[in-house]
Amino acid sequence: MFFGGACHYRLPFCFFGGEGGHELTFIIQLAVVIVATKIAGHASVRWLGQPAVLGELIVGILVGPALLGWIPDSEMMHVFSEIGVLMLMFIAGLETNLEDLRNSARSSSAVALGGVILPLGFGYLAGTLLGMDTSHAIFLGLILSATSVSISVQTLKELGKLQSKESMTLLGAAVLDDVIVIVLLAFAMSIFGDSDTSIWWVVGEKIFFFASAVFVAWKGVPWIVRLFGRLKVSEPVIALALVLCLVFAWYADLLGVAGIIGSFIAGTALAQTSFKATIERKIEPVAYGIFVPVFFVSIGLKVTFNGIFDQIWFIIGLTLIAVLTKFIGSGFGAWMTGFSPLSSFRIGSGMVSRGEVALILASIGIEAHLLAQKYFTPLILVVILTTLITPPLLKILFEKEEASARANK
Repeated sequence: MFFGGACHYRLPFCFFGGEGGHELTFIIQLAVVIVATKIAGHASVRWLGQPAVLGELIVGILVGPALLGWIPDSEMMHVFSEIGVLMLMFIAGLETNLEDLRNSARSSSAVALGGVILPLGFGYLAGTLLGMDTSHAIFLGLILSATSVSISVQTLKELGKLQSKESMTLLGAAVLDDVIVIVLLAFAMSIFGDSDTSIWWVVGEKIFFFASAVFVAWKGVPWIVRLFGRLKVSEPVIALALVLCLVFAWYADLLGVAGIIGSFIAGTALAQTSFKATIERKIEPVAYGIFVPVFFVSIGLKVTFNGIFDQIWFIIGLTLIAVLTKFIGSGFGAWMTGFSPLSSFRIGSGMVSRGEVALILASIGIEAHLLAQKYFTPLILVVILTTLITPPLLKILFEKEEASARANK
């Protein structure tokens, strides 16, 4: 199933799959991805002075269909990348202080609202200027309103800033942003699309998810962990941690919330137990050794340069709108709630990446006939450009404080 062609059982000797023998089998594709991301990450840090995640994102374009064509955007790559992003957000939850997250609730709300209102408004305006009808223009605004914090989380982790006040605000804002966009998407599809689902049903689902997930995380998870900890088998708590990560993600997806929010909640729940350090120490090697690299590469696999020059101005213009509206909108929300201008810029830059959330929305738009096919590929490139811009932007803004501190010594 995984290795293609007639070579299922000759794994050590079968390096190529398919009848023509030209496609690398999945097992070798995985090996290429892991090696390529580590080399590219090292090069990014050593030679570019940027976070490793930037090199890992770029190498996906290099080895993917856009350039070398070694790694296809296959179903297996998609599955591994999904697990990768879930584990990445699960680890972020493990490292999150709930008290800090609660303290930043007001700021997170303002950042999320600013990060939705401005992109939605300017996205709609851009759509109307391009001649789109109302439904398509609104949907374009919704795609630009999405936020994927997974890239920012990895960048902040590399910079050693994941526990900062800005990061806590960013995490809370990203969760709220996702909920707002999903509700607005359901509202738009109930009016313009083929869906006949009531908007109140959609809102009720989201409320039920958060109420039930938080309750289980608060009351159920500590009890289950204690119970599993008594089992006389190898690594029972680690196995349970992975199960909780996946189950919470599945439950979130079932009720129309992004799976990364479910895995994040699972991580925060386990962070309150005495097994936090053990879980983190043992899960990180698995996540960063196999699954997370595939997630970073998978973003680049969606790039294609076919017909790019025919729509180059659309891509440039929409990328500028995407970056500036999030940067200014979210940054303004942070500034209004007491953050300094520099901290506000950091939070705004952390909200710029659209990542996998916007990619999912674009696919939904095609299926619901709310996005014209000719705009799909350019929008994918816009999403990927916002994702590539985020790591160096965060690094520059966080280094400003360090440079200032060194200058004052």
